[in-house]
Amino acid sequence: MRRALLALAVCACVTNVFGADAPATEIAPAERLLFMQPHMNGVEPQTELDYAVDYSGPPEKVKDTLRVLVNSPGNSKNDARVSDHTGQVDIPGGLPCNPVIIYFLEHDITEMQQLTGGQRRYFQQRVRMALAANPAITPVSGDSLGLGKNVKAQQVVIQPYLNDPNAERFAQYTNKRYTFVIADDVPGHVLMIRTEVPGNNNDFAHPLQKETIAYQGAMKTPGGDGVKAGNAPRASR
Repeated sequence: MRRALLALAVCACVTNVFGADAPATEIAPAERLLFMQPHMNGVEPQTELDYAVDYSGPPEKVKDTLRVLVNSPGNSKNDARVSDHTGQVDIPGGLPCNPVIIYFLEHDITEMQQLTGGQRRYFQQRVRMALAANPAITPVSGDSLGLGKNVKAQQVVIQPYLNDPNAERFAQYTNKRYTFVIADDVPGHVLMIRTEVPGNNNDFAHPLQKETIAYQGAMKTPGGDGVKAGNAPRASR
């Protein structure tokens, strides 16, 4: 009973953020890994986590640094400040995960709406359903991803628009792929998030569009003690 109530509570939070339909009573392992884990545990107050942002459009090419300033121990008060080149960004709260996951998905859903003229809620639902459909969680290394050595990680890959009955309305994005890489030894646990729209004949080696957020490092802001980032890799652009 307690587990069912926890599942309902967490799914309700995911519903509020991603606009899914009525919450399920079970939480898929991929959802648990991405949304339910307290990723910021162990991160001290006034620590800034930096992420390299690389959007290779369309609609535009952007290289940026995403900054997450942790204000409470382990972000226990859900008060981390997220900022990019536009300034501070408001992120929907209520989940214990690293807010960069929500930032990335919110950006992606807004972009899909703009590129296709579709409804925001529809794209929210497709991503939510793909994560709830029990996608595999695969062990990988940062080295194998070109992000650094000796970092063990877990990877989740989804393609929310495969077999979509409405795919003809945005056929270019039918095979779009989402990759989430989570590493316990990285402060904030998020090593990389990436989406790719393949080229002709489903060619992911030459994507039409690739958007990536990759962990760079952690630093104490002025007035704080030093922070150790361990063996966490610095992202390549």
